[in-house]
Amino acid sequence: MLTDEVMQVASFETMRLPASRTDEAPDGSDVRVLLHLAAGGLAHFELGPGRVSRPIRHRSVEEIWYIVGGRGQMWRSQNGRTEMVDVDPGTCLTIPLGTHFQFRALGFEPLAAIGVTMPNWPGEGEAIPVEGCPDWRSIP
Repeated sequence: MLTDEVMQVASFETMRLPASRTDEAPDGSDVRVLLHLAAGGLAHFELGPGRVSRPIRHRSVEEIWYIVGGRGQMWRSQNGRTEMVDVDPGTCLTIPLGTHFQFRALGFEPLAAIGVTMPNWPGEGEAIPVEGCPDWRSIP
């Protein structure tokens, strides 16, 4: 006999990375939405060569990114601490709640990352525009 606890567990799923973007992130990057569970979701983000994202912060979600392709830089600012880091495949970074962030793709390849969003992305209004890295020009 199954208990109520077992019956409320989500069914497992499998999928492949979509061939093209399924959405555009508020920062301007291309998003391929992957799978999610109750506590969070996974997506693939890609920013074209030479592009700079729009600077934003999140209202309610935190993210962990793992860079899988290209090279670039990530600018983050939180509670008086500002940092810019070079990113390339193998780099993993966090974007805690309320962190201002902006990223750019360097070179001739797109910058690509897999990102975990916790909790799940709630939809429109989650991203708030902020002042970005003073040395970068945002995309319109």
